[in-house]
Amino acid sequence: MKIKFCGAARNVTGSAHLITLDDGYKILLDCGLFQGKGKDVWENNNKWFFKPSEVDCLILSHAHIDHTGRVPQLVKDGFKGDIYCTHATRSLCAIMLLDSAKIQERDVEWHNNKILKKKKKKKKKLRTPLYTSADVPPALQLYFGCGYDRWVRIKDGVELLFKDMGHILGSASVTLKITENGKERMIGFTGDIGRPERPILRDPNQLPEVDYLICESTYGDKEHESPPEQVETFLDILTEACLEKKGKLIIPAFSVGRTQEIVYMMDKLENAGKLPKLPVFVDSPLAVNATKIYGSHPECFDDNLNEYLLTDDNPFGFNDLTYTRSVDESKALNDIKKPCVIVSSSGMMNAGRVKHHLFNNIDSEKNTFLIIGYCSPDTPGGMLKTGVKELKLLGEIKEVKATIKTMDSFSAHGDRKEMLEYISNQKESAKTVFLVHGEYDTQVPFSKYLKENGFKDVEIPQPGQEFELSF
Repeated sequence: MKIKFCGAARNVTGSAHLITLDDGYKILLDCGLFQGKGKDVWENNNKWFFKPSEVDCLILSHAHIDHTGRVPQLVKDGFKGDIYCTHATRSLCAIMLLDSAKIQERDVEWHNNKILKKKKKKKKKLRTPLYTSADVPPALQLYFGCGYDRWVRIKDGVELLFKDMGHILGSASVTLKITENGKERMIGFTGDIGRPERPILRDPNQLPEVDYLICESTYGDKEHESPPEQVETFLDILTEACLEKKGKLIIPAFSVGRTQEIVYMMDKLENAGKLPKLPVFVDSPLAVNATKIYGSHPECFDDNLNEYLLTDDNPFGFNDLTYTRSVDESKALNDIKKPCVIVSSSGMMNAGRVKHHLFNNIDSEKNTFLIIGYCSPDTPGGMLKTGVKELKLLGEIKEVKATIKTMDSFSAHGDRKEMLEYISNQKESAKTVFLVHGEYDTQVPFSKYLKENGFKDVEIPQPGQEFELSF
């Protein structure tokens, strides 16, 4: 048996890991889009470390685009197998992949128009989308929804188990029970490790003991704030930005997961009489649709939210909250002069409507941007976190005058202690832990941390690297 690391190897996007059994059967874990800026990202999204037509089945850990964003492309390029995921992941992919296709269509059109305007008409410089909206429905037809905590037969000798990961709605760890040559072998994939005692979703549920473990490592060198500190810090930032500076508080947030958590927190603050009376806008059509899907999957909710629903039947809405859908509504937010809060996707500020809010508001000292999660270093969010003084946005150089705040405690990824606790039951069984979904500079100290805490062997695969598994 072999494992080949085809994405999210020494970086945090493009999750894809290929398992090849002794009989040649190929299982792909995740099929994510590489995200960020630059030529390398485009090139990575236009190549495979395998032939899509030779992959027999695909298993998805959750719906985030860096884990599912190349699924239509995989199908377009020849994949014909089943796609296994949880029911909620299937629901979210139905809207997220269409949104991804539209973004790619727009980005390619913008790129090609820029090339043509400069009269650089060499065909090799023009682009075509990885896939279009028309490629999404054929991919969705291959999805097979599964419940948590039930072994699902993929084929003779191969069974699949999803366990709730508490990262986003429908997120799951993946355990494969593989019987070859009369021996039973267990392979585990954490997907993205959620956090205990977070709002909305249940706590992560540990995988069974496995022989080999593929483990995320996004925050392998950090520890997050505690929930009480988070709420007070958020209120302090809101007060300073909107009441003292009389400006806008703009929160880049992923449409699925982070946006719902922010809105739920503000809903509770409003009910408690602690939220200042300010207009709040969620400016993301995808977030609007995703929030509706959250409401249709209560099987994923934790006990606290179920109890809260007894007193507030809409935890994602309050009096001063407005969800915007149309482009005109989004543009109108740039004309607002009074203090307000705008929550807009995407979280790294490299796509979506928040790019325009960044362009229109970054050069005013009155405004504040609150970055609430991980950002790849080459994205606008990542660059702002390092303290850059100017950004190139939509073809123009913009001076950074707005206040930049960060709160990694909102991240849906566990910190190093939380990840260690989650995989603590694997110390004796796991021959090797493979670290994925993390920057190399973060993975090195996390690898050392795991070894100091009892793990025997920890590998940090390079892109395209393949390992032969021994049992």
